[in-house]
Amino acid sequence: MYVRTTKRENKSGTVRYLHLAHNEWDPVKGRAVPKVLFTFGREDELDRDAIRRLVASLSRLLEPGQALEANAAPGLDFTGSVPFGGAYVLDHLWHQLKIDKIAGRVGQPKRGRPREMSATERVLFALVANRALAPSSKLAAAEWITHDVHIDALASTDDDACYRAMDWLHEVKDDLEKQVFDEVANLLNLEVDLLFFDTTSTYFELEEPDEPVARDEKGNRQDATGEGEGEGDQGPDGADAAKPAGFRTHGKSKDSRDDLPQIVIGMAVTRDGIPVRVWSWPGNASDQTLIRQVKDDMRDWTLSKIVWVADRGFSSDRNRRYLRSGTDAYIIGEKLRSGSPEVKQALSRQGRYQDITGNMRVKEVRISDTERFVICHNPEAADRDRHTREQLVAQLTELIADTDKLSDFKRGELRGKITDKPGLNRYLRTTPAGKLRIDQARIKTEENLDGKYLLRCSDPKLSAEDIALGYKALLEVERGWRDMKQVIDLRPVYHRLEERIRAHVLLCWLALLLVRITETTTGDTWPRIRRELDRLHLGTFTGPTGTFQQVTTPTKPQQDLLTKLGIPAPKQIAGLQPAPR
Repeated sequence: MYVRTTKRENKSGTVRYLHLAHNEWDPVKGRAVPKVLFTFGREDELDRDAIRRLVASLSRLLEPGQALEANAAPGLDFTGSVPFGGAYVLDHLWHQLKIDKIAGRVGQPKRGRPREMSATERVLFALVANRALAPSSKLAAAEWITHDVHIDALASTDDDACYRAMDWLHEVKDDLEKQVFDEVANLLNLEVDLLFFDTTSTYFELEEPDEPVARDEKGNRQDATGEGEGEGDQGPDGADAAKPAGFRTHGKSKDSRDDLPQIVIGMAVTRDGIPVRVWSWPGNASDQTLIRQVKDDMRDWTLSKIVWVADRGFSSDRNRRYLRSGTDAYIIGEKLRSGSPEVKQALSRQGRYQDITGNMRVKEVRISDTERFVICHNPEAADRDRHTREQLVAQLTELIADTDKLSDFKRGELRGKITDKPGLNRYLRTTPAGKLRIDQARIKTEENLDGKYLLRCSDPKLSAEDIALGYKALLEVERGWRDMKQVIDLRPVYHRLEERIRAHVLLCWLALLLVRITETTTGDTWPRIRRELDRLHLGTFTGPTGTFQQVTTPTKPQQDLLTKLGIPAPKQIAGLQPAPR
């Protein structure tokens, strides 16, 4: 396809006409002949703006690099293109949060000559961008930075520089997290009243766990009551949490991989889903003890009063006592099936529910002078619970039908198989004679729990509605873990040194922070934003006078994203390198 010129004679002279044409084979003439597809009109009356719009429209049908190549001026060679928009946006957010300046401040020696941090800061940002845009190992990340993306002021790097940046990040972790949070609070006008905390685990495909190491932060720390931490606080599998252990060690996996060594990761998140801080612990760490260390670490940040929101795994009496020390308070879920006197008393109290949303009702009951109890009821969840129970009971009924005719051995064998299925085993009872029956009393008890959950709160001023909605927002932490594992790609972790593993978790946290700010500001999801921004490319052209880099023209969706984020459109020419004389 090409532009063809024809000439016509009239009274004023020769007139040239422009056509869009392509060649077709003419079997009669035995040669290719031009076929006109579109006529642009007279050359002297050409609407060049219309042609420019046509070229832009046709370019949208091509890949960004192909569009740059197609639009290259005569005499220029197109050498290639790389995605530009994602790293460009993340870099601007990085500078808006002043992380580049923070990196220049923290970790400097108190005496002597200051360290030059510009190169380390650029590599650190590139590693964070890699987690958000194309998660990979550090060796692959160095290749990605050098060949597959444009990072401002970082043309290339290697794996040694990446590891040095990670080692530095681990050294300055505490100061960096505190100063980054201060900038995030200023940028987004955060009011940290509710702080959500939860943990997850990530496993390593190792044959053996790490060698045990004695750790100062376990076993000796005193809580607010003066009691040591070791007694009564046991880790997964009944192991003493104060027992020395390697960093990658066996524990109760939240990824259902108890057969592999793991580490435990904790994260504090605001009600808007902004990740505030991240922690890493050995794989056998117990949730019952971790939140106390988290509270102590956050106390150093001199925040105003915090209401801690946590799930049922942190509801021990010692944890609750520790969390309500000082000015802080808590909202914690309670295990309805724990059988504790307080749970039984709360569920037995009569009273009316108050509708707070379309699918939530709450009722507050007073059974303690130091804590408030709020029962939450979700009618939709109650219907799901009832339907699930009916299916389980029907399946169990079918399994135990006619078992009275079986021998004691066969009946015991079936009983053992059902025991391995907690959902079914919950509704099974065995008579004194060894017969298998449906536990009708258990069914009736479960009916009373359908769609309900119980909350404890130590704040006397929060309304029951605020308590319920505050706990419901704990889903933001779960969404953070989901994005950390799926979007930021926490796993697999390729490192073996504890310091590098901790630094890897910090890189994922920084990437999640930039991602969540982008989502909060634009109201869109990161996968869709990333896909759109990756279509903004940077092409490299060479000519007789040198080399230059040109950015594709931003599309309307790309312009809208940049406008919402308050980021200026990129310059069309990103770099010029004159040819050597």
